[in-house]
Amino acid sequence: MSRIAIFGGHGQVASRLTPLLVERGHEVGAIIRNPEHVDDVANLGATPIVADIETLDVAKIAALIDGFDAIVWAAGAGGGNPSRTYAVDKDAAIRSMDAAGRSGIPRYVMVSYFGAGSAHGVDPDSSFFAYADAKAAADDYLRSTSLSWTILGPSALTLDPGTGSIATRESGATGTSVTRQDVAATVAAAIETPSTIGRFIEFDNGDTPIVDAIR
Repeated sequence: MSRIAIFGGHGQVASRLTPLLVERGHEVGAIIRNPEHVDDVANLGATPIVADIETLDVAKIAALIDGFDAIVWAAGAGGGNPSRTYAVDKDAAIRSMDAAGRSGIPRYVMVSYFGAGSAHGVDPDSSFFAYADAKAAADDYLRSTSLSWTILGPSALTLDPGTGSIATRESGATGTSVTRQDVAATVAAAIETPSTIGRFIEFDNGDTPIVDAIR
């Protein structure tokens, strides 16, 4: 059993991830900003941790996650406000990585997106640019750390039922779509699969069982 902290614990991926982790015998801490979401995450089996990570420094985040074994970053500003996007998706994410290092938490799984990186090619005039730019910076920073990191790059998220199967870019994925349930299942599998450490895994829904696809 591991203690796993999820940043963005009330999000649509995190809400699907928590029950999967609990079923596997893990203890989950759901870091949420809105106290009105406490009951929601508790009902999923997580311990609610109310904190506004946008305003916390590294030391306070380190105190927040002290005692955990692994971190999942599933938080995000949600787009629409470039300054807040940079504040959450880049700056707060980077502080969480520094905090994990300070707290001696080795494992860090980042939920990014298909095509993320400095060569994302998004037009600076696009409303998506701030997100793409922030994620590229956060992902690159994570790669530079000594953490045992995995970066997951799901394609366009859908609300369809989970299939249990994906295709990675290496096996032909082109960035079409993937269900949120399958993203959650991929995060859960990645945490328990050491061979995912140090890899950026981009994926769509596909025909290969998740554990086999990421191994």
